Amino acid sequence: MRLDRLVTVVGAHAEGEVGRVITGGVLPPKGATMFDRMETLQRESDWLRLLLLSDPRGGVLACVNLITPPAHPDADFGMIVIESDYYVPMSGSNLICTVTVALETGLVAMAEPETRLVVDTPAGLVRVVAECRDGRCRRIRFANVASFVMHRDAMIEVAGLGTLRVDVAYGGMIYVIVNAAKLGFGVVPSEARALVEMGERIKLAAAQQLPSVHPENPAIHTINQTLFAGPLEMAAGCLQSRNAVIVSPGRIDRCPCGTGTSARMALLHARGDLAMGARFRHRSILDTVFDCQVLGAAQAGGVAGIVPEIAGRAWLTGVSQYGLDPDDPFPTGHRLGDTWFG
Repeated sequence: MRLDRLVTVVGAHAEGEVGRVITGGVLPPKGATMFDRMETLQRESDWLRLLLLSDPRGGVLACVNLITPPAHPDADFGMIVIESDYYVPMSGSNLICTVTVALETGLVAMAEPETRLVVDTPAGLVRVVAECRDGRCRRIRFANVASFVMHRDAMIEVAGLGTLRVDVAYGGMIYVIVNAAKLGFGVVPSEARALVEMGERIKLAAAQQLPSVHPENPAIHTINQTLFAGPLEMAAGCLQSRNAVIVSPGRIDRCPCGTGTSARMALLHARGDLAMGARFRHRSILDTVFDCQVLGAAQAGGVAGIVPEIAGRAWLTGVSQYGLDPDDPFPTGHRLGDTWFG
């Protein structure tokens, strides 16, 4: 094969959400912290995102993750999450995929029945427990970074909708959270395209009208996801709900969304609906599940929040090698609005 920039990728999905993991062919970016390294990758090597996520090698449904040596001495390895349009500080589904790939491919030693790891992410350290049996990861649970509310009951103006009441919360990414039922949604598969179209409009309006800056890292300052929150119900002794997160440039997260779940749990706790130690079960539009718990209190730059625990599963889907033919007319890929919505 006469391919340049040959990159080895292991495919995986976490409760339906695709999270591919780079296992060879890319040198770790430079930087004193994982956030610095993420910014270096974006600034100097964005060809990687374009190569692996744009057509014809990628697609709108995929994310890709780069495993690196840790920047923090207490961590076992580092992880940088690359989405279609954004390099994001943290992603729960991508972390579940990355840890599963690292353990099942032998990049990191597996211990049974549990492997305990610390993953260094641009959002901070994330402590992970992988439940392992017969050489496989059966379940991943992690204590996420401090999650907190940034705006409560804020009013925004959205084109075509008028005035809308929203909340904004951080769980590793910044989310605008809206009441799905009040907008006429039951968060079911038949609504997917309508949810995406409305969710992108809401996100753009919220990002313009509700400045949201992380109190410890001012470089985290953009609302880049909309979460449609379904009704709460108590079942089997546990608070439960459905949700749909809209990932730019326009698709629905196939899983319950780890950072979105963390943001919603922070909001539920602030509202008095979810106590310390309480369990929460979040469902996706595909009816897959993250089992969650409020582990304790946390602070970020003096802002009160929580430490959420998220648990879910991932499965490997294959191994691929991607490269670039020197004569390829699409060296940075291409995107068309039939699938790349917006």
